[in-house]
Amino acid sequence: MAGITLTNVTKRFPGFLAVRDLNLTIADGEFLVLVGPSGCGKTTVLRMIAGLEALTEGRASIGSVDVTSMPPKDRDVAMVFQDYALYPHLSVEKNLGIGLKLRRVPKRDRRARVLKVATLLGLEDLLDRRPAELSGGQRQRVAIGRAMVREPRVYLMDEPLSNLDAKLRVQMRAEIGRLRDRLRVTTVYVTHDQVEAMTLGDRVAVLNAGVLQQVGTAQELFDHPVNTFVAGFIGSPEMNLVHATVAGGSVQFGGHRLALRADAGLNGSGHVIVGIRPTDFEHVPAGDQPGAAMTVRAEVLESLGAEVRIVFTVEARSGAEPGATTGSGVDGADFSLLREPGAAPESGTTFTACLKQGGELRTGEPVTLAVDQAALHFFDPQSGVAIGARSRRG
Repeated sequence: MAGITLTNVTKRFPGFLAVRDLNLTIADGEFLVLVGPSGCGKTTVLRMIAGLEALTEGRASIGSVDVTSMPPKDRDVAMVFQDYALYPHLSVEKNLGIGLKLRRVPKRDRRARVLKVATLLGLEDLLDRRPAELSGGQRQRVAIGRAMVREPRVYLMDEPLSNLDAKLRVQMRAEIGRLRDRLRVTTVYVTHDQVEAMTLGDRVAVLNAGVLQQVGTAQELFDHPVNTFVAGFIGSPEMNLVHATVAGGSVQFGGHRLALRADAGLNGSGHVIVGIRPTDFEHVPAGDQPGAAMTVRAEVLESLGAEVRIVFTVEARSGAEPGATTGSGVDGADFSLLREPGAAPESGTTFTACLKQGGELRTGEPVTLAVDQAALHFFDPQSGVAIGARSRRG
């Protein structure tokens, strides 16, 4: 095994800067997830580690070896692709062992390693089948197994679950998690799915427009995002972000006023971007008026069994970074499509609140939501950088 170090790495394509001045150290045996929206440069980083893309500037090392100019075949890395890349005319056993055969590993040793990996991945009863006879999840296990039999120093995985349906993704995510804990081989895993990132990674590195935004554990990124991009990208549903004014010991936006704690870390008055996680709201019974609460009109109610989500509009400018959300599934839904055809676009910012109970709530009716004052996030409106008591870098 070996760690990976990228020092001042930049990658330019004709007319396009894909990665800019990236510095990243991945520890020996660490499972690091690169996450970000499409086109942010995460796959380019993976390909530069593999040697499939040359660095424009900077240096890459695996272990103590500088691999910046080393060809891919000499780097001792194994890649898993999102499209499986299996040989359709070969059996599962031969697909698993093809890399060893090309390296002239003796047939006896080759079969022993293939059987060991097949047993670990639950493929021992499928060795005689061809890829066309396998399910999507089984094909992905074969692709992962083909990398494993090589026993490389580094695994590189490029969105390996993106072609699977939702149920299979959950199952395969659990299997990859178990393999991570058993093998403890240095792994770089690329995904645009922040749920995969938060559940699989020892640490998560967030990229945007080719620039590394923050590196830390999933909990660190969730609790202490360093800027509005990370705040909006990490978390499902994403953080509510809105421009606001701080004055007189409170933060005000869209006609709402929330009292601030004395330890909020904001000095004086001025403009900020305030962030509120959907899970930091609580439904307040009629008649109660806590110090930090918002009375809003429920535009959409989504009952998810254990919780209910309320979607409402705040008449203030959004503080979210463009492209910060995943844009997939319920969490990335465009609620503007629910308006009547021909209606004028609504002003303001769409908020989401996740509540444990909501049986008495009705669409279109007012609802009072208490806000956890200790959980408020604040960001500079010009730079988007975190400020205040929760601005500790993860």
